[in-house]
Amino acid sequence: MAAAVTPCPPRRLARAQGAGAADWLAELPGLVERLLDRWELTAERVAEPGGRSSMTVLVRCADGERAALKLCAPGAPAALEEAALRRWDGHGAVRVLRGAPDEGALLLERLRGETSLRALPEAKAMLEAVSAARRLWVDPGAEHPFPTVALRTARSEPALLAAADEEAGPLVAEALRLREALVADAPEQLLLHGDFRQGAVLASDSGRAPWLAAGPEPVVGERAWDLARLVRDRLHDLAASPGAPAVTRRRVTRLADAVEVDAERLRGWALYRAVESGVGHLAAGRRAEGEMLLEFATWL
Repeated sequence: MAAAVTPCPPRRLARAQGAGAADWLAELPGLVERLLDRWELTAERVAEPGGRSSMTVLVRCADGERAALKLCAPGAPAALEEAALRRWDGHGAVRVLRGAPDEGALLLERLRGETSLRALPEAKAMLEAVSAARRLWVDPGAEHPFPTVALRTARSEPALLAAADEEAGPLVAEALRLREALVADAPEQLLLHGDFRQGAVLASDSGRAPWLAAGPEPVVGERAWDLARLVRDRLHDLAASPGAPAVTRRRVTRLADAVEVDAERLRGWALYRAVESGVGHLAAGRRAEGEMLLEFATWL
């Protein structure tokens, strides 16, 4: 039975924008209460700081099991996330206990959300991240629902072209050139996490593995796509280090060698993804983050 709580969206989520966001935020407390009642859950607290596209309520099931109720905002397809998590079936990733994807709701096993790989020293974190990623790279299955990397990146092209001003123009042009070449001869088609980074790998008490991935944005493509996001992890620390460009290029080489992918393909996707994210941050008014991402792209 639901506890007498009124879950409030975390601050970052409360600033969510986009089609339907305001209506969804207004309806969110009622949706949470209905799900608590339907699935016989007791709410404990809302996980903070939370994400920009979902809210997670820490709950207990009727049998006392600790779980996490995740509510995805419009535009964050819960059905794809559920499909990927069920495909992995707990191998390297959090398990789904129940799902109502039409309502954007997933009931997940509870991980230690306050502890990610970012709590580890850099070298150890990267080793654990590579180990976690390897477990996720599986065949997506016949007639899978996941978009390909080619489709995912094609959707971003209009926004990139719109940002091709004098400042970002050369980087945007290079990113689009690399993207065209990379999708033309992709060496493999595996299920990928899609947003794989140290912060997406959380500590677990499940006994299956000490670290499990969460929050996928699943796509099908080559391993270098997932590693490309990992290349720029801890970007602020990287930017503050002496010789940041050289450190970045060494990181590309080490990651490529660790999983036997082509270093040039990894470099290309790292540049593309940095430019894509940088342009997105600039468009959202987060200028400092956007400029740092574009500067990172020049190091590659």
